[in-house]
Amino acid sequence: MRRTTLRSKLCGAAMAVALVAVLSPATAAGATSATPGATAGATASAVSVTAGARPGGGLADLPALEPVMECSALTGLDLGGVTDAPVTITSATVSTAGAPAPYCAVTGTIAPADTIVMRLPVGGWTQRYLQTGCGGECGSSTINYTQAASCRPIADGTIASATTDMGHQGSFDGSWAAGDPQAQIDFAYRGVHVTAQVAKAVITRFYGHAPAYSYFDSCSDGGREALMEAQRYPGDFDGIAAGAPANNMVVQNTFHHAWNVLANLGADGKYILLAGRLPLVHQAVLARCDARDGLADGVLDDPRRCDFDPASLVCRTGQDTATCLTPAEAAVVRRLHDGAVTGDGKRLEPAIAHEWGSEPEWTLFVPSAQGTKVGSENFVLSFARYLGYTNQVDPTWELSDLKLTVEGFWRTVQSSSYLSAMDPDLTAFRRSGGKLLLWHGWNDQHISPQGTLAYFDAVQRTMGRGAVDGFARLYLFPGVAHCGGGEGPNVFDVLTPVMAWVESGAEPGRIVASTSANQTPARTRPVFPYPAVARYDGSGSTDDAANFVSSTPAHQPKDDYHWLGERLFSHDYQTRGRAEGTRLVLHPERTWLTRMI
Repeated sequence: MRRTTLRSKLCGAAMAVALVAVLSPATAAGATSATPGATAGATASAVSVTAGARPGGGLADLPALEPVMECSALTGLDLGGVTDAPVTITSATVSTAGAPAPYCAVTGTIAPADTIVMRLPVGGWTQRYLQTGCGGECGSSTINYTQAASCRPIADGTIASATTDMGHQGSFDGSWAAGDPQAQIDFAYRGVHVTAQVAKAVITRFYGHAPAYSYFDSCSDGGREALMEAQRYPGDFDGIAAGAPANNMVVQNTFHHAWNVLANLGADGKYILLAGRLPLVHQAVLARCDARDGLADGVLDDPRRCDFDPASLVCRTGQDTATCLTPAEAAVVRRLHDGAVTGDGKRLEPAIAHEWGSEPEWTLFVPSAQGTKVGSENFVLSFARYLGYTNQVDPTWELSDLKLTVEGFWRTVQSSSYLSAMDPDLTAFRRSGGKLLLWHGWNDQHISPQGTLAYFDAVQRTMGRGAVDGFARLYLFPGVAHCGGGEGPNVFDVLTPVMAWVESGAEPGRIVASTSANQTPARTRPVFPYPAVARYDGSGSTDDAANFVSSTPAHQPKDDYHWLGERLFSHDYQTRGRAEGTRLVLHPERTWLTRMI
């Protein structure tokens, strides 16, 4: 266990108490740290604070430190040797934009093209570093405290934070990857890692003290980035919050999203199911399953327990067609729920694609009118044309070029060896003292929450449940859509529990989610570590989290994660890349993954 002795007057107890309060609704963010006293650029290792820690719960009371140099002087900083390439700080100015307190706004470049953006408090830094990720295919460098805005060090502006565009700027159609293998490597895994190295070095110079703790938090592709860090660079961060991770990226951005479109096309090329029919389906799902958790509140606490059959909505003779579905529409609803398969029924993705109860979010891939290109199609085209197939660029590629066959699957997923983060062996991260909080919304329209369940299951099978309980937790938020939003309480804080776990050993318990400002009724609900769920205790308002207790069902739904790519949950699929001109060269060149074709 890493140790450092903190000398100086401790912060007041009020801050610690507020930080301990995992029970108050918030949004979460992430952070990262380096070991105190380490040389600039050194990776973080687990830290145990021997002075100022609060045994039994909460965050350490870390003395606030002032900068030891002027903000503007960072532009002349020599960062040679910090990482694997030259670093240039292009600007450093004091700002208050988007923050509760003044900070030194730093921008720089890690060669060849990774933009790094930092916020360094100038009025007192409480020795924590937070690195945030970005979604989609990135291309922008905006610090985004996803589901963490109310975490106290963020709310009071005392945390140092940074992010990166992962090696490319703009070009949201994926064309940034064409003929640029280094940009692909940076997006795959390098960009986040070198940003952590450089940010910690800058912090150490600016304050004369390295971060006491490192944290990373993000969602979607940021969740993939989080798991990639735990798998490939286990010493970078002490605590990680990974939301709705796109860790099965290649399958996600090909078969999953393509199926969302192809499953809804008739022989004439027109859409069968339009968005105007989704409320009808949703109400039927709620009528069938909503009350099974003890409350009819419009949210399914575990959609896996819902046995809704779309065929029950097929029109009967003489029935008003506004109140029922055609057989073809009902078949589409079933296909969209079940997910991608080959012609003979072999699964092309790990599990259920879209949970019952999430139908209001299906407008991502169910159009409102004919002739509309839906979001899912745009995801696939952007990815497959330029990035999804190693050293292949084809701007004319269309969804019809994706082969829903066993051979087509293995040819498509070859780039998983560097783009996906599927390794379930997190032993090195656990040994470093790292803590992992995985979370997902049950109503996620982009990424199946059961994909995250499948990964968590693989981690438990690989490492043993006892070992996993010591460093990882999974939270599933009822009614929450992709990274937020949705019909359930969707504002919460996943960062504070990670910090408390790292800094004082306080194991994460319930996280209280609240409704957003535009939701009615105002509601708070607790969410407990999987497999526990919240159950109403029978007294008081059902909109108050205080009236719910943790309950672990005696019988869990049987999850079937047998699919063509289940062996991807392994350590030996991974490769590393190097750029040779316009080609990406992988090492090792042949793994079991390449032999599958």
